[in-house]
Amino acid sequence: MTYLGIDPGIRGGIAFLFPVDGSLFVYDIPTVGGEVDVDTLAGILGTHGKIEMATIERAQAMPKQGVSSTFKYGVAYGSLRAAVTMCRIPYQLVSPRVWKRYYGLRSDKEKSRALAIRLWPGRDLFSRRKDHGRAEAALIANYGAKLFHNDPKQGMVQCQMTSD
Repeated sequence: MTYLGIDPGIRGGIAFLFPVDGSLFVYDIPTVGGEVDVDTLAGILGTHGKIEMATIERAQAMPKQGVSSTFKYGVAYGSLRAAVTMCRIPYQLVSPRVWKRYYGLRSDKEKSRALAIRLWPGRDLFSRRKDHGRAEAALIANYGAKLFHNDPKQGMVQCQMTSD
């Protein structure tokens, strides 16, 4: 079984979680010209076999975010959902508040990155500050796998990671 997690946005991430063999593949959202590169994204989505369920963080406007930034974020979010739909991957949306509460997190992306490093140690995939999108995508994939199995209280799936 394969689970996909998506942290939307231009600086977001994509994670493929394989609980059976313990692997995790993470990617930055592919972009071109400051927008999501849907063609490359569709190619990535097709490289990891049949995906049981994708979990996508639900987009929302952020306080103090400008109109232009909000628009760009919305366009990226729509592009990601469209690519998943085009690839015929079933998906569920989850609000940031819900999945972060599951892990005891708040809005601090550094704490999300630190948790991902602790849960999936030894690969340096989350070592850079800018890897918070990858880290949150991995956490979202793990949360989605638990939710899909109707057991969100169960412990985290422990995995080893592989990079693109």
